[in-house]
Amino acid sequence: MKEIISITRLTTIEEAEILDLKFAEHFGWYQRGDYYRQCLEENQTNKRVTLIAHYNDSVAGCCHLLYESKYPFFREDHIPEINDLNIFPEYRRKQIASKLFDELERIAAKDSRFIGLGVGLYKDYGNAQRMYTARGYILDGRGMMYNNVPVIPGQNVMVDDDLLLYLTKDLQSKL
Repeated sequence: MKEIISITRLTTIEEAEILDLKFAEHFGWYQRGDYYRQCLEENQTNKRVTLIAHYNDSVAGCCHLLYESKYPFFREDHIPEINDLNIFPEYRRKQIASKLFDELERIAAKDSRFIGLGVGLYKDYGNAQRMYTARGYILDGRGMMYNNVPVIPGQNVMVDDDLLLYLTKDLQSKL
């Protein structure tokens, strides 16, 4: 059977409910709730784009483009942020994340020269770190952030999903 990857935009409450269910099934850290309903509302008001990846006929994950980042430097410079990339474990290493990024970068390039993202610093983010740099994302030069606040030298912070480095990509660069 030929492997088919398709990307669709979140547009219905049924899709939001499927994402909620699938994320709860695949990730122990995910708690069912109204997160994807909120994402749907933000898609409908053009605050975000949520793309759903399908592998053959199965939901394989999703990713978002935020037009108003919570990261102050992106928000101030009107840089859209790729956010919350998650591919279910059984679908990884099939170029699904790259296809999501291709589409999100295409969408962002309509209104912005730059796009950004944040990445965690511990081992679980290793594959993402490699993918982002291979795609041309570079450090924004503002250092580590914890909950979107700069980490001050000598300050203790928790190494968790809120400790990030932010990267940007020039969507007009041919490099």
